[in-house]
Amino acid sequence: MTKSISPRKSLIAFLISLCLPGLGQLYNGSLNKASWFFMAFILSSIVAVVAAALYIPPQWTSAVLLAAVFVSLLIWVYSVLEATVDAKQQVHYQLLSWQGGGVYLLVFSCFTFIALPLTLQHIKTHLVAAYRIPSGSMEPTLVAGDFIFADKRYNCPACKYEVGRGDIVTFTYPNNRNTHYIKRIIGLPGDRVQIQQERVEINGKIISKPLKKQGRLHFFEEADADSAQSWVVVWKQDEAQAGAERYDFLVPSGHVFVLGDNRNASNDSRFFDPVPLADIKGKARQIWMSFDSSGGFRMDRTGQLLR
Repeated sequence: MTKSISPRKSLIAFLISLCLPGLGQLYNGSLNKASWFFMAFILSSIVAVVAAALYIPPQWTSAVLLAAVFVSLLIWVYSVLEATVDAKQQVHYQLLSWQGGGVYLLVFSCFTFIALPLTLQHIKTHLVAAYRIPSGSMEPTLVAGDFIFADKRYNCPACKYEVGRGDIVTFTYPNNRNTHYIKRIIGLPGDRVQIQQERVEINGKIISKPLKKQGRLHFFEEADADSAQSWVVVWKQDEAQAGAERYDFLVPSGHVFVLGDNRNASNDSRFFDPVPLADIKGKARQIWMSFDSSGGFRMDRTGQLLR
């Protein structure tokens, strides 16, 4: 069923295409084109970002993300131009029965305020989330200005990864439920964690050994014998020697003991107790971008896989 002839206005097609790829094609009555533009935009933006964060080799992450942004913008620009040109050519367009301003507004609103937020929330909750590192509590592994991806397929019955010693995890800060922290798991449920100055023991076994010294900084390598995973931490010699307090914790069931890699500059389980497993939200996977304090891009840190 058709209505009276209603020429398509190129300006309207241009403006609504700017709001959402494919919307201009919908205005022109091209449902097939509208669907293809919309799906291409979703694939090149949301799906590509998730793939880059979880499946692409770390050294390619930044390049793939940039490519995804470029392709998404290209699709958007092309959809605007295509809709504008097509509208200009449709002088004798016969308006379809379903076409009207309310339909375009409904499609835009459903995507912007329902479909997109729900999709992003699902991705952030169950697949991958991005975080910015604001402090140096995880140096030398992570430094202020690093942007990381955290794998959310972690610490749940159906998840890909189980909690393990040495994992860098994001979790809900016990003293402020609206804040997320990032630390390294040192003690698992039932472990006895003992810390004396620069020495860390798990169940009576020393897991740290000296690596190198740089002035007051002492670097140690720590390792988990069960998984053969190792990592580097740093202590400040004068502060470590001045603090002779011995930490002795028995990690309760359903909890983990976390420490920052920068041991003298970290608020961790030594001060806010072990973290409930239910509060662990993801495992840090890689650095996908990094900027120094002056805004300079750190190319050498980009794409580093975290361990």
